[in-house]
Amino acid sequence: MASKPSEMVMTDDSALDSSAPMPVKIVVAGGFGVGKTTFVGSISEIEPLTTEAALTKVSENVDDTSKISGKTTTTVAMDFGRISLGSDLVLYLFGTPGQDRFWFMWDDLVRGAIGAVVLIDTRRLEECFPAVDYFEEHQIPFVVAMNCFDGQVTHTPADVREALAVSPDTPVLSIDARERVSTRDTLLELVQHALVRATS
Repeated sequence: MASKPSEMVMTDDSALDSSAPMPVKIVVAGGFGVGKTTFVGSISEIEPLTTEAALTKVSENVDDTSKISGKTTTTVAMDFGRISLGSDLVLYLFGTPGQDRFWFMWDDLVRGAIGAVVLIDTRRLEECFPAVDYFEEHQIPFVVAMNCFDGQVTHTPADVREALAVSPDTPVLSIDARERVSTRDTLLELVQHALVRATS
């Protein structure tokens, strides 16, 4: 007996669903000017969505750029990018704004994420504490990514781990947010870390 058209459509749809890649949400967080927009842009396979706004005279007393040479813009809402890992996994990247006046957005940006990359500038280590505290408090898996500025690594991963007092199982990596391979490896480390946390 021939299949009814509706049955055939249902079969086709289920076959498509089973082969569709799994969508995964990841947050890229950290302080002001640590490289979040650069990180998302270096790996995204689509033109990344950014909400960069020019730094103005009004923000001079709010955003400290004294330790960030050449910084002329800042993220005021979020960055967004996408990267496919093989045929079965698609990562959606959401970059948070760094300044504390935008932290009210974090709860919405983080909702549904499997984990986070906390980018840090080791020259301004104190600025990453709020992000680390946020993900620890909400029990969201994260990796600490030490972004290399001016081609220099000023502290070792062991030094940073001790300074941040993160748990021994939290990966601390030295990366270059400008380089696609480095960014990809960081995301893979996070996915693996999140899977281990989910199954332990």
